[in-house]
Amino acid sequence: MAVGWRVWCVPAVAALALALLFVACRFPSASAFRRKEMVLSEKVSQLMDWASKRAVIRMNGDKFRRFVKGSPKNYSVIVMFTALEPHRQCLVCRQADEEFHILANSWRYSNAFTNKIFFAMVDFDDGSDVFQMLNMNSAPTFMNFPAKGKPKQSDTYELQVRGFSAEQIARWIADRTDVNIRIIRPANYAGPLMLGLLLAVIGGLVYLRRSNLDFLFNKTGWAFAALCFVLAMTSGQMWNHIRGPPYAHKNPHTGQVNYIHGSSQAQFVAETHIVLLFNGAVTLGIVLLCEAITSHMDIGKRKLMCAVGIVLVVVFFSWMLSVFKSKYHGYPYSFLMN
Repeated sequence: MAVGWRVWCVPAVAALALALLFVACRFPSASAFRRKEMVLSEKVSQLMDWASKRAVIRMNGDKFRRFVKGSPKNYSVIVMFTALEPHRQCLVCRQADEEFHILANSWRYSNAFTNKIFFAMVDFDDGSDVFQMLNMNSAPTFMNFPAKGKPKQSDTYELQVRGFSAEQIARWIADRTDVNIRIIRPANYAGPLMLGLLLAVIGGLVYLRRSNLDFLFNKTGWAFAALCFVLAMTSGQMWNHIRGPPYAHKNPHTGQVNYIHGSSQAQFVAETHIVLLFNGAVTLGIVLLCEAITSHMDIGKRKLMCAVGIVLVVVFFSWMLSVFKSKYHGYPYSFLMN
C-alpha cells in the first residue's frame, strides 16, 4: 500500500512543480515589475530632461533603439527623419524642420504639456543605421511610434498629400495619439509692414493726384487687378497657404527634381506658379485675339496679333491639358502634347 502511494505521489509532485515553474515563467515576480518600472521611470525622466532643454530631441542610433524602439514604454514619440547637412542639399528638409520645431515648441510651452508624447529627430548623417533598419530611403519623413505596439501604416505621415505645415502635422498627431496641440507661431511683422507700405504708396499716389482722380475710374486698371486676383486663386495660391506644401520634390536616388505632383490630391508650390503662367498665357492669347478683331490698327498688325494669340492659346492650353492628364491618370484626352 505504501509503495502504491509513493508511485502515485512522485508524478503528482513533479506535475505540481512543473505547473509552478510555468506560472513563475508566465507571471514575473514583484521584483521584475519593480525593475521594469524603474527602467521606465529613468527613461521618462531622461526624456523630460532633454525636452526641457530642447523641444526636439536629437537622436542617434543608440538613443533611438533605447528610447523609441525599446521597451518598456508608456509614451509616444513623433520622429522626423531628415537630412539637414548642407552637402545633402535638401531644401525641403530645412523647411520641414522649421515647421516641426514650431509644432514641438507649441507643445513644449503649452499648459497641456505632459510626458505622454515627445518629439525627436534623426538626421541621416547621425543615424544612417536607423534609416537602414526602417528601410527608409527618403527624407523628410514623419513617423509616430506609439506607446504600445508597433507603428502601423497610418503612423507614417503622408507628406506628399498633406504638406508639412505645423497645423497639418498637429491634426495628424491628434488622430494618432488623441493629443491636441494648438500651434503658436512666432510673431511675423513682415505682412503688416508690407501692407502698411502698400497703403502708404497708394495714399501718396492719391494725394499727388488729388486734383485729378480719373485714374480711379480706369476700367483697364480695375480689370487687370481683377484678372490678377482670379489667376492667383485659380492656380492654387490659397491651397498653398492652407496646406503649406514643399516647393518641389527631389528624388534622393536619381537626383531628379519634380515640379509637378503625381497625384490629383496635392500639388507643389512650383506647380502653382506653372499653372499661373499657363493660365496667364492663355488669357493673354484670348485678349490678343479680341484686340485683333475690334481694334482699328492696320491689317498687318492685326494679323500679327491674331497669329500670336492663336499660338499662345493652342500651345499653352495643350501644355495645361498635358499637366492635367499627368495628374488625373486615365484621363483620355490630349491636344498636341501627351
